[in-house]
Formats: sequence, C-alpha cells, structure tokens
Amino acid sequence: MLTLPPKVTDRAFDRLAEIGAAAEGKALRVAVEGGGCSGFQYEIALDEVKDDDLVLEGAGQRVVIDSVSLPFLASATIDFADELIGARFVIENPNATSSCGCGTSFSM
Repeated sequence: MLTLPPKVTDRAFDRLAEIGAAAEGKALRVAVEGGGCSGFQYEIALDEVKDDDLVLEGAGQRVVIDSVSLPFLASATIDFADELIGARFVIENPNATSSCGCGTSFSM
C-alpha cells in the first residue's frame, strides 16, 4: 500500500511567513498525541527542527512532523483557515474515521 507524505498548502506557508516563523528559526510542528474526545489529538506549535523530523518546505517556511506522528498524517493536508469563527491551522486527514466538532481530535 502506497502512502503519500502530508502536504502543506500555499495558504499555510503564507501564514507562517506572515507571523515570521522562519525569521525566528522556528517551524510549524504538527504532531499527533493520544487524548482528546475521539482518541487522538493534533498538537500544533512553533518549534525547532529535530533530527528525526520530516521537513516540508515552501515559501521559505518549514512544517515539521516527527517520525511517530508521520503514519497518522500520511496523505493529510495541512492548511490555514481564516473564518468567521477564527483563524487557525487545520488538518484534512483522510486516515481519520471520525472527528469531534472542534477539529483537533479524531479517531482511526
């Protein structure tokens, strides 16, 4: 079974550039941890790149995913949404069988 790495939209890279992540030597870290109301939850934060990270680059910016989280995010899309309810990084994950209403918790 072929699994594709996650992809990052131009909108997400543009938002990282707006907040100056690379200028501070930081990358957007997307991780999956146990917890949340559906079993797994996304953790999104600015962080430094570590040795075992997959680094996705665009527009001079970086998004990193650790090796433990990578299988949970295969073929996912990392995007940025600026909606009436707020602005945030969002993950469209085809591996999630269900998710909660807040969009940060999912099950597989």
